[in-house]
Amino acid sequence: MKNDFDLIIIGSGPAGYVAAIRASQLNMKVACVEKEPKLGGTCLNIGCIPSKALLNSSEKYSEFLNHTDDHGIKIDKIELDLKKLMHRKENIVKKLTGGIEFLFKKNNITHISGLASFEDKNTISIKSVKEEKRITAQNFIIATGSTSIDIPGIEVDEEKIITSTGALELSSIPDSMLVIGGGYIGLEMGSVWSRLGSKITIVETLDRIVPAIDGEIAEQFMKSLQKQGLEFKLSHKVLSTELVKDNVEVVIESVKDKKQSKEKYEKVLVSVGRKPNTDGLNLEKIGIELNNEKFIKIDKQFKTNVDNVFAIGDVVPGPMLAHKAEEEGIVCVEKINGQKPDINYNSIPSIIYTNPEIASVGKNEEDLKKLKIDYKIGKFPFMANGRALTTSNTEGFVKILADKKTDSILGAHIIGHDAGQLIAEIVTTMEFGGSAEDIARICHAHPTTSEAVKEAAMNVDGRAIHI
Repeated sequence: MKNDFDLIIIGSGPAGYVAAIRASQLNMKVACVEKEPKLGGTCLNIGCIPSKALLNSSEKYSEFLNHTDDHGIKIDKIELDLKKLMHRKENIVKKLTGGIEFLFKKNNITHISGLASFEDKNTISIKSVKEEKRITAQNFIIATGSTSIDIPGIEVDEEKIITSTGALELSSIPDSMLVIGGGYIGLEMGSVWSRLGSKITIVETLDRIVPAIDGEIAEQFMKSLQKQGLEFKLSHKVLSTELVKDNVEVVIESVKDKKQSKEKYEKVLVSVGRKPNTDGLNLEKIGIELNNEKFIKIDKQFKTNVDNVFAIGDVVPGPMLAHKAEEEGIVCVEKINGQKPDINYNSIPSIIYTNPEIASVGKNEEDLKKLKIDYKIGKFPFMANGRALTTSNTEGFVKILADKKTDSILGAHIIGHDAGQLIAEIVTTMEFGGSAEDIARICHAHPTTSEAVKEAAMNVDGRAIHI
């Protein structure tokens, strides 16, 4: 009996919709099942895109409020229209999700709305408000993404106690907000509302923020955020919350001495990480194996233990990054098609879109010390970069880590304006097996902030020109 489709993809986030388009390009008959009303998944609807829209708007507001005088620009009165600011964000999301709908039609991809669950390894049932139906496929890709992790005993209502989803939809600027978790999502959302006028406090169980990034960068990052008015309670945890009139009363405990305190905040943002979306898929029916954290187990071909079912993106182990998910979508489909592409996970960058931005790729110093790899460091501050001085974006530096023997780039870490753009050159060099010397020998346009990357590469051997 012939299947309805060659490939069915469950989930339309960056992993799913990119995989669907690539499958269509390879002449597969493909369908994409999405339980939410709009295509695009968390990233486009309630994640990457709306958060970056708010970060951009709040940064402009902060710039006008605090930094125009240096440029000889005098503004008598600055007013914030939060409703219009939110409307801009919503229009951007609408444009991009509508763009995916257009791409699906252009590529003859069947979009099916509803919640998918497996009946056997070739059949899923799809439940929607209107109907329930069954469809079959030769192969499946699970790309259902992730959702916010809950904290036991703290009940999220998305009004007073919120996740990042609620933080993107606030209709007024809270006087105060407690952010539980010192990871990139909490810091980005905290930055948005801090710039707009909220008093932000970050509680983190560990003794530092963003533990996955280079320690030197993390230390400089926290100092920068503190200068912007964010407060930090490191080595502390939230024990409980209670709604008291218009506020949330929070019990906070020191990890070190167990001392407790009660504090009140208008909003509490729970941001302690994300977990894979596997509930409701009926994976146990076909025997798909999960690991201890409920991520789907896969091999190097993205194949589960069921030979025609694959998984990509946030539902599998690895960094939860939209661009990583997109790469997996393309490579997974090409492998199903018989091609032999690969992904170098060591050269996948990660970015925190605060101000200053943080961008990293490869190993950090802590990693290299644990691995007992001899390395050299090249650093260059933006304070010594001509373009950074002309744009008043002199905070931060570029840091390149290279192998002491071979000079190959092992990792790079940037804190500063547009760090996410600058890291791309280093990622490319790493992907092609390049060295610090390779970057040092490339002519960079002057004046640009990219010259800081060149100077850092030169400084790996102690020969930076401008410091």
